Amino acid sequence: MKKSHRTLRLGTRGSPLALRQAEEVRQKISALHAEVAIEVVPIRTHGDWQPGQKDRSFIDSGGNKGMFTKEIEDSLKSGAIDIAVHSMKDVASRLPDGLVIAAILERADPREAFISKKSRTLDDLPPNSTVGTSSVRRQAQILARRPDLRVVPLRGNVDTRLRKLDEGAADATLLAVAGLVRLGVADRITSIIETDVILPSGAQGALGIEIREKDDALRTLLQALNHAPTSTCVRAERAFLEMLDASCQTPIGALARLQGDAITLEGLAARPDGSELLRMNETGPARDPETLGASLGKKVKANLPQDFFTA
Repeated sequence: MKKSHRTLRLGTRGSPLALRQAEEVRQKISALHAEVAIEVVPIRTHGDWQPGQKDRSFIDSGGNKGMFTKEIEDSLKSGAIDIAVHSMKDVASRLPDGLVIAAILERADPREAFISKKSRTLDDLPPNSTVGTSSVRRQAQILARRPDLRVVPLRGNVDTRLRKLDEGAADATLLAVAGLVRLGVADRITSIIETDVILPSGAQGALGIEIREKDDALRTLLQALNHAPTSTCVRAERAFLEMLDASCQTPIGALARLQGDAITLEGLAARPDGSELLRMNETGPARDPETLGASLGKKVKANLPQDFFTA
């Protein structure tokens, strides 16, 4: 690429984890295009500033995936920034018109971390112990496995949640392994929960770079950052979420794995209280991950009561 005549403005949330992720992307772009100047632009999103909501779960506060991306995407559409960096698990399954995901970086560990000073694993927690989380997906799977536990709201950035845990707000919590590693606090992990116990959120651990659809030059610049295997898996997971019209209010999980030319997708839907939980999987050709995701989504829907997502 020829020498840049302007600074590339990279938009992100302002949380410590989001800024760390943005810096990771900035470094990768700079390593490939040293001539490109990049400015990181923190943007406060609706999910970051809701007054009075800090200790309520997303299912109570009416949250959805757009609550962490809307203001950033608005800035992208207006031209205030040139690229946006997101945790792909926060990105709505349907992008706003005029925007595209230009690259998805190689996925970090998608599993959940169990953190507690009182027990080694989720199964070791004594009855009536409290687990703090703001995720209805985690809540549903915890209660499905351990209905004797109590799930309490625990919101805030990663450091805030860890501090609240240390202060006794809960006996344990679950956080994404990828985020803890990126923040350099992996030593706080008590144990890692395998995906057969807690299925992660679709696209958990993957970072995406969003641009304006018509910005062909920028799309070309970012091509080398795209990790094709991760992109294939994330596309399948997002198609599954879209078929189920998933939001942060819906306890849904998804994880795809590549096996040569095939991709296996596992999906989950549950009641928030864990009283009903369905896990299914399907395998299809890796060349068409969206079809696989939609197909599994249809199968899950067909095996659930009609009022499952509205009751």
